[in-house]
Amino acid sequence: MQVCDLTGKGKQYGSNVSFSQRHTKKVWKPNLQNKTIVVDGKKITLKISTQAIRTLKKKGLL
Repeated sequence: MQVCDLTGKGKQYGSNVSFSQRHTKKVWKPNLQNKTIVVDGKKITLKISTQAIRTLKKKGLL
């Protein structure tokens, strides 16, 4: 499933609206990447959104 393991960010639903105001359904999926993180000496592989990866890098945890 398209859900970030760290933040819980998932799919968002909405509509494409054309010039003629015709609504068609659309799904926005999060940009998930597989990352291996070392926690207490153990390697853990997680599906993390790119926004979460940026936050981890900023905090110095990655």
